[in-house]
Amino acid sequence: MYHSLLKHGVEPDKYTFNFALKACTAALDFEAGVLVHREVERRGLESDVFIGTSLIDMYCKMGEVKCAVEVFDRMPEKDVVACNALIFGLSKSEDPNEALEFFKRMQCWGMGVSLVSLFSLVPAVSRLADIDSCRCIHGFVVRRELSFEVLNGLVDMYSKCGDVDVARRVFDMMQGGDEDGVLWGTMMAGYASNGCFVEVLELFDCLKGKGRKMNKVCIMSALLAATEMRDLEMGREIHCCALELEVNSDVVVATSIMTMYAKCGEIEKAIQLFEGLGERDLVSWSALISACVQSGYPEVALSVFRDRQNENLKPCGVTLVSVLAACGELSYLNIGKSIHCYAVKADLDSDISTGTALVSMYAKCGLSTTALIIFNRMPSKDVVTWNALINAHTQLGDVYHAIDMLNELWLSGVKPDAGTMVGMVSTCSLLNDLNHGTCTHGRIIKNGFEHDAPLRNALIGMYCKCGDISSAEFLFHRMKLMKDVVSWNVMIAGYMEGRYATEAISVFHQMKLDNCQPNLVTFVSILPAVASLAAIREGMAFHACIIQKGFLSNTLVRNSLIDMYAKCGQLNDSEQCFEEMELRDKISWNTMLAAYAMHGQGDHAIALYSLMEKSCIQLDSVSFINVLSACRHAGLIKEGKEVFHVMREKHHLEPELEHYACMVDLYGRAGFFDEALELINTMPMEPDAGVWGALLGACRMHSNAKLGEVALSHLVNLEPTNASNYITLSDIHAYSARWSDACKTRSNMKSSGSMKTPGCSWVEVQNRVHTLQAGDYNYPQLGAES
Repeated sequence: MYHSLLKHGVEPDKYTFNFALKACTAALDFEAGVLVHREVERRGLESDVFIGTSLIDMYCKMGEVKCAVEVFDRMPEKDVVACNALIFGLSKSEDPNEALEFFKRMQCWGMGVSLVSLFSLVPAVSRLADIDSCRCIHGFVVRRELSFEVLNGLVDMYSKCGDVDVARRVFDMMQGGDEDGVLWGTMMAGYASNGCFVEVLELFDCLKGKGRKMNKVCIMSALLAATEMRDLEMGREIHCCALELEVNSDVVVATSIMTMYAKCGEIEKAIQLFEGLGERDLVSWSALISACVQSGYPEVALSVFRDRQNENLKPCGVTLVSVLAACGELSYLNIGKSIHCYAVKADLDSDISTGTALVSMYAKCGLSTTALIIFNRMPSKDVVTWNALINAHTQLGDVYHAIDMLNELWLSGVKPDAGTMVGMVSTCSLLNDLNHGTCTHGRIIKNGFEHDAPLRNALIGMYCKCGDISSAEFLFHRMKLMKDVVSWNVMIAGYMEGRYATEAISVFHQMKLDNCQPNLVTFVSILPAVASLAAIREGMAFHACIIQKGFLSNTLVRNSLIDMYAKCGQLNDSEQCFEEMELRDKISWNTMLAAYAMHGQGDHAIALYSLMEKSCIQLDSVSFINVLSACRHAGLIKEGKEVFHVMREKHHLEPELEHYACMVDLYGRAGFFDEALELINTMPMEPDAGVWGALLGACRMHSNAKLGEVALSHLVNLEPTNASNYITLSDIHAYSARWSDACKTRSNMKSSGSMKTPGCSWVEVQNRVHTLQAGDYNYPQLGAES
């Protein structure tokens, strides 16, 4: 319209220019705005306060704050509206401190400050997290008028300054006037940005219970909280609300719903939602890939990446970071290299995030030198880049390279963050070095990182790994309200590391009492505790909870259930879990093989082994250990020999010590001692205690004292403090009525300082598992409960 006016020779006035500048601002058309500005200057209208204000507003909203300041300085007369426009622009500039300084100068000029002036300052105060300025603004508005808009702004500002308690008090002052849910959305967003996810969901429940209107911000904040807490049930409820409000078609909301399902383990549902999106854009595509990687599905992430490249979606830096992370997790070097080439061609490799992802990917794929070359070539490196290289070395078990990089980081002058400290703690765990771990803990306290939740979790894990359970418990209990699901999982895993199964189950129950929802990792960690105690009732309760949470389709959980039922003596249930699996990995097959071996079901194990070969499932060393173990328990000598032969000839796997131990036990149980000795003598490596122990056990079965003495002579050198070896030979002598030799063997055991570990049994009374050791004749707790 403006250009048409000029073509027709109509002379524009100040109102015309004012409207034209507002149109340029709305369209974010910088070039057209500059042309209009030139026409304004040519006609000498720049001094007009209305046009000047419009120019300031346009330049600020287009990010050209320097031009806005120049216009403001040339204005002969300035009013509060022009000042407010500049304050808003300065608040969003590179240095938000300039906005606060300008606001102070504005007051020195004696210019009246309006509520708009204060609102314009909000972005600056929020970005600076300046709580003192926030309180000053609060005091200023209290002396004037507390309208709804003012309260909403204060809630937002206090939340962004990290003081959610005050934000909540302001929120509680004026809930009644919030008809469209704006204030509720602001409060929920404030809680979410500060990691207070429980409070977000409480507000969501309250809002829903009161039948109040929700807006998109409420739904988005609630979805984020459910995602971070991995609360699938609540996530589904929020999804239903989004459907009722008809905001689920919004790409941003749909992306959040999709991310929630992916991170809660419902990966198929997430992909289904992505396929159903009317407008699949780069943001939703990248979000799904990122969620798949973060949820432990890197293969799915790569599949989504490959499948959608034909839909004219060109990956950006954010997409490449997630894809490179997936390549690193799977050690897919060739795909990683192709992504690297694309990043170079698209000029994305110089970006610090992409460079960091490349360093991490190459390091995780074992190419430490390449990772170091890329690291050294990066024009700029931040602490995240250093952390990526350190953590990659740590994950590969390359502890000493990780320590070298940590030392270089300290010398480089880059300030370490909590992520760096996590890397240091991880090296201590891998080295099982409690002294170094304690020193690192002291350094963490000194640098003020002791309140960082992920770092505390890493410290708990380190202390458990190093055998200092009491220190781990002390840290865990000190966390109080800071505990997240990871904290509980680490403590459960730590107890299992120290073989404290009863305590692990106790922590699980405490976790539920604290209203912390268990996730996939929780169940994968707790089921081995049930298996070690053979607490079948507890295991069945966990199974029901897994079904309720919707985790039953997860392969890791199914594998753990197969193992748990087998160790609890319920082989039929193990078979049922295996048969009902839609997606089986190699671990699933191996776990089922181990279950058959445990129960002496050699025929079933051989049948499953044959099915694996027919189904082209890649057999590994563990597969053959399980099959051979099943053969030795069932006495299947012919089948065992054939499996042992096929392992090397067909599958090109060299037998390890455990395989040889199985074969020696297989021959020994059948009384084929010559074959057993021949196998031992032809082994390409030195026999270990497992091999000689298998032979000694067979000698006990057949009362072969002479060969048993040979086996013991080797075991004494390999396991000088293992009393069970002496006892086995003593039993052989006693069975052969060689009492003096039996006494002599027992005497040798005592002189070596060996002590027999007492036998242990478990009994479940009134849903509680009790441990009984050999020699326990009085157990008052059992008597009281029975």
